[in-house]
Amino acid sequence: MKFLSYLLVYRRFLLIVLTPLLLLPLPLIIKTKEAECAYTLFVVAIFWLTEALPLAVSALLPAFMFPLFGIMGSKQVASAYFKDFHLLLIGVICLATSIEKWNLHKRVALKMVMLVGVNPAWLMLGFMVSCAFLSMWLSNTSAAAMVMPIVEAVAQQIIRAETEADELEMSCSNGSINPALELDENIGEYEKPDWKEKEKQVNGYNNVGNTVCTVEKENEKGKEQNLPPVEAERKSRKDKYSGIFKVMCLCVAYSATIGGLTTITGTSTNLIFTEHFNSRYPDCQCINFGSWFILSIPITVIILLLSWVWLQWLFLGFDFKNMFRCGKKKTAREEASSRVIQEEYKKLGPISYPETVTLVLFIIMTLLWFTRDPGFIPGWSSLFPKYKGYITDSTAALVIGLLFFIIPAKTLSRTSNGENTVIGYTPLITWKEFQSCMPWEIAILVGGGFALADGCEVSKLSEWVASKLTPLGSLPLWLVILISCLIVTSVTEVASNPATITIFLPILSPLAEAIHVNPLFILIPATLCTSFAFLLPVANPANAIVFSYGHLTIMDMVKAGLGINIIGVAVVMLAIMTWIVPIFDLYTFPSWVPNIPTTNGTGL
Repeated sequence: MKFLSYLLVYRRFLLIVLTPLLLLPLPLIIKTKEAECAYTLFVVAIFWLTEALPLAVSALLPAFMFPLFGIMGSKQVASAYFKDFHLLLIGVICLATSIEKWNLHKRVALKMVMLVGVNPAWLMLGFMVSCAFLSMWLSNTSAAAMVMPIVEAVAQQIIRAETEADELEMSCSNGSINPALELDENIGEYEKPDWKEKEKQVNGYNNVGNTVCTVEKENEKGKEQNLPPVEAERKSRKDKYSGIFKVMCLCVAYSATIGGLTTITGTSTNLIFTEHFNSRYPDCQCINFGSWFILSIPITVIILLLSWVWLQWLFLGFDFKNMFRCGKKKTAREEASSRVIQEEYKKLGPISYPETVTLVLFIIMTLLWFTRDPGFIPGWSSLFPKYKGYITDSTAALVIGLLFFIIPAKTLSRTSNGENTVIGYTPLITWKEFQSCMPWEIAILVGGGFALADGCEVSKLSEWVASKLTPLGSLPLWLVILISCLIVTSVTEVASNPATITIFLPILSPLAEAIHVNPLFILIPATLCTSFAFLLPVANPANAIVFSYGHLTIMDMVKAGLGINIIGVAVVMLAIMTWIVPIFDLYTFPSWVPNIPTTNGTGL
């Protein structure tokens, strides 16, 4: 037993040591550049999937393994670790830092919820829309972390208000009869958060806790049959309160991920795909901020709406009659929700000067992205005809990003005498604040992925993979796309999204070339499906943040996430076979795809 406990403690260390040793026969026996590159790829992929080393540390392995194997020189590998992607990321993080610093995100989220209304179903949709909108411009993790405290406060107030309404209803219905005293005691028991504490205990990862929970539920079901009608109704309301917390938490976690699909900058997987695609196919200028937004906004809207219906039905029941009622008096829950949201909004005060400047710069950055090269009309990049292709989305992001370090955060204020007071100059954001928000791990991880992709090209490993994947061309195209989507969706549940997309892009690109299909036909669905990590708390940082509040069990997340995974893959398949086809003329094999040799390379 001690030996097993030692193995358990040092399992990561053993994985780090044994993985390179067990795979070592691959380059030693075959002795080709393809085998040596494959060895590096397998080692890095295993470390990424298991997270035996930090993701950024594993991403640095090609920097010394490729020079040792003679695949690429050290200078050549180093140049792959910093590309146009990183400049775009820096500009976006400047915007995100200012939004978080000046609380513009809270104002946007609360205002959108106030516009939607306080009916439970519409309130949930309001939180989903606001969180999805924030995640279009910020990281999914930041969006969930920002909105979740507001959701928690609203949910707590809903429960408190409904409990008070229940007390009033019970006291009125029972009058002065003695049993009312007993009911009041029972109400007091339900007000206590014992049920919540039990739920937190069950949230552990051990099976014993789940077994105890199951036994308790079975006992409660037996007791419930012997309860008086009033007590049984009270029990059902307690379960309903639990459902409110669960559905509110899940709507934040899932909408933060769904919203990130909409823009290239919304999530790291979209950025990684864009940089990989533009590097592999430099002659194609079809992927930009505008084209991605046009193809993905219908996908986001449909998945968001279907997820809203699914979560409502799963935890609260989908009541159309109450959702669309007009002119009726608000319930206790709706009054409580409205009160909390309005109080939170009042705390923000009037919109400040830094918030206004941040909002203006955000709008300008978005307009520059959309109008750079919209496709159907000449964009502002056409003003520089001599330097065609020099300007990218990162150019606009950096121009606006630098302004956050220049524009002062405070204006001159006047005293009662009408004189201006001198205020020290401080910009909207400082370098220290920018560094605290900059995801350096993602930046290095993406650089490692680019280095691996370059190594596969130089060593001819990508050509070898393409030659072996040619038989897949006999399958129907929709089946090839579906298989790739399902594989990516399954892997991303146990591995990080950036690591998953970095591993599969160099595989799927040669696959598309080998079967003579437009690479976008396979790469776009795979990129979108990489974000569908909904099943487990560890599958996505947004899931982990929401799970940490203690209102959910793992089975709650698995049950809800499985349905949204199915919805997501189905909507992506519908999109790639319908409205995305004319956007990129997918049924035509493009001229910008390099020719793949038909002869088989030296085998592995």
